[in-house]
Amino acid sequence: MLILMTGGAASGKSEHAERLVCEKAQSRLYLATMQPFGKSAEARIARHRALRAGKGFATVERTLDLANLRLSQQYDGILLEDLGNLLANELFAPEGAGAESAFDSIVAGVDNLQKYCETLVIVSNEIFADGVPYPPETMQYIRILGELHQKLTGKADAVYESVCGILLSVKEEK
Repeated sequence: MLILMTGGAASGKSEHAERLVCEKAQSRLYLATMQPFGKSAEARIARHRALRAGKGFATVERTLDLANLRLSQQYDGILLEDLGNLLANELFAPEGAGAESAFDSIVAGVDNLQKYCETLVIVSNEIFADGVPYPPETMQYIRILGELHQKLTGKADAVYESVCGILLSVKEEK
């Protein structure tokens, strides 16, 4: 089962995603994609660690190239946190896939992760509503993230959006 969980900043999407994985899976893996650049990132990482403390998640930190990730075991559920960070890493890190290959690399990574679990929950950011023009690199990031959302929504069994802590169903579970 593939579930996409979107939402704005501090919308509760991570908490909802963790709850879904805990409800559906006995063995759980948290796949962290954020690179700890600066105090703000470190604070977010600490908050997420505290949120999942005591919930039985194993943790793997992997910021790039999920298509070649090899896990030592199968899991009932994997929580990928998050698609936006993964895309930024693939686009902008020197060792990333780059603009030409980031989309395909991430889709291949999702396909790979699904081989290791019964339920994969992917957290992503909803960043498409402000209408502000950005520099070309940022617009490219927004465009590719939107394309990833469309691709993953097509593949997903369920899609949810967290709005002000309220979980809305966008695509019902099959």
